[in-house]
Amino acid sequence: MNGTNDDEVFDGGGFDDSGFDGGGFDGGPDGDEFADALLEEELRQAAAILDPVPAQLRQLAVEAFALHDLEARVAELTFDSVVHALPVRGATDTPRMLTFEAGGVTVDVELTGHGLMGQVLPPQSARIEVLGGPHGGAPLTADAMGRFTSEDAPAGPFALKLRTGEGVIVTDWLTA
Repeated sequence: MNGTNDDEVFDGGGFDDSGFDGGGFDGGPDGDEFADALLEEELRQAAAILDPVPAQLRQLAVEAFALHDLEARVAELTFDSVVHALPVRGATDTPRMLTFEAGGVTVDVELTGHGLMGQVLPPQSARIEVLGGPHGGAPLTADAMGRFTSEDAPAGPFALKLRTGEGVIVTDWLTA
């Protein structure tokens, strides 16, 4: 073959591989991070297609995250008119009355189809959030008498998060 020896033809063609570690994407710390990120994204996409997270579970996760304030006190439900009140014959569209208590703070809430209103006792000003999914309601402000109102009635699971002078209080979760 052209007067050359086969060993001479296949000598690597003068390629100097002394600086090459053969790692490709795995070579070096940047390659490892890139490969890991790429693999993670591919696995995330496969899981989303083959085993998607149910919408209800995603909603519960979002709502659970809303309670991430570790210093918040949980206000327990002490009265719910759906459970404790005597039904009145012929009454329709009656408001739902709720009472929550945390330490020395009481929160009375009235739910109707037209919104909610309530009062913080003892009377004090407070900032209130209606928690209920990824897009919570507009922040509410309780006046000096502790009264607050919202024209948006909560739909589905909800809780109230109050910031008072005494700290943060989060109510139990309820379904409207």
